[in-house]
Amino acid sequence: MKFIKQLAIILTISFIAEMMEHLIPLPIAASMYGLVLMVICLVTHIIPLEKVEGAADFLVEIMPMLFIPSTVGIMTSVDALKQMLVPLVVICVSTTFLIMIVTGRTAQFILRKEGSGKKEASDGEKKDTEVQKS
Repeated sequence: MKFIKQLAIILTISFIAEMMEHLIPLPIAASMYGLVLMVICLVTHIIPLEKVEGAADFLVEIMPMLFIPSTVGIMTSVDALKQMLVPLVVICVSTTFLIMIVTGRTAQFILRKEGSGKKEASDGEKKDTEVQKS
């Protein structure tokens, strides 16, 4: 019964997200609305993690099986995809490198910013200990 309640909470969030997609005139997928809603609910503790954790773990475990229909659909459309093979490969490779570069730069920025904050804190601690020694 607990699992059904957890799944009902997740499905309710998904339903609200679907309604938002139809009501809000923005080109945003319902899944994005659902993710944002779920994160907001979890961060603000409107929905405690324990209330959805079991069902969410189950859905993550079966996720590979959820991709089977789309994979079969791609396999049946191989002839149509052959015509677009070169542009698809170019797009996939270029966006992969772009994502790697942006992610790396973002990580470096965060690490530098975090490192400078620690340096300032350690400098402040050194000054405090020098004042205490005087």
